[in-house]
Amino acid sequence: MDYPIQIEQLTKDYGHGRGVFDVSFIINKGEVYGFLGPNGAGKSTTIRHLMGFSKPQKGSTKILGLESFGNYEKFMDSVGYLPGEIALPAGLTGWEFIDMMKKMKHIKDDSFLQYLINKFELDPQGETKLMSLGVKRKLAVVTAFMNDPDILVLDEPTSGLDLRMQQIFIEFIKEEKKRGKTILMSSHIFSEVDATCDRIAIIKDGKIVSEFVANDLKHNSSKVYALFFNNKNELSEFCDKTTQKKYFKIISKSEQQLLLNVNDEDINNLIKEISDYDIKEFSHIKETLEDYFMKYYKEDKTFGGV
Repeated sequence: MDYPIQIEQLTKDYGHGRGVFDVSFIINKGEVYGFLGPNGAGKSTTIRHLMGFSKPQKGSTKILGLESFGNYEKFMDSVGYLPGEIALPAGLTGWEFIDMMKKMKHIKDDSFLQYLINKFELDPQGETKLMSLGVKRKLAVVTAFMNDPDILVLDEPTSGLDLRMQQIFIEFIKEEKKRGKTILMSSHIFSEVDATCDRIAIIKDGKIVSEFVANDLKHNSSKVYALFFNNKNELSEFCDKTTQKKYFKIISKSEQQLLLNVNDEDINNLIKEISDYDIKEFSHIKETLEDYFMKYYKEDKTFGGV
């Protein structure tokens, strides 16, 4: 079976721990796949190989069943690519750049182009080199998708956009998903990944450390609860009494508060256990995508943009 996007054991070692190592994933037709990690984790390197701009040292990258490297012209009309860093040619106005891209993409009908210009409130007047970062990003978005491609490859797509335009972009991705588009979205912004993606991979130091269905995280049966005791002695007593209990795990402990990990099927046992104690507060702490991500990056203090 030929998947829209397929990466198998991709390796490109630049030395000193830099590069990507044994990266593998597939993206099904009509699926939005989130590629989540901080700057320098290997997202852009993976995407450059996927687009055929670099040749793997090991493994393969395929679009529509074709090896990416050496076959770009065969699949380019089916793929809309939005790079992380926008480099527009100097000496052109925005309209001239659009016209140049129309010719490259063999576009005869301007209807979808006009829809994108209106949606992203793009004013293509003026020279590209004098445009703000936000306008350059909007111009790149419009020209990447102007031929209405079936596959979208997005590298940090909302970088440079203001908050309102970021939300418009998220709504656009949701609309394209409903239309059956296949989308790879590389990002370090949790909210846009959480709002749009069906599956998510977390990349760290060039390796995928987790891949999961987004809804599984949202509906995980393993929950975290906070117990706040009115009496710190009762907290100690509770801990001593329940040391051997198998149905929950103490995550952290302070003077009067416990954080516990409990499965849904065992919550009644926990409630029964705490009924003999003077509990001031008992609450569920929802795990977010950011919380899950931080389990893999907890030893790092800064993320260069995450």
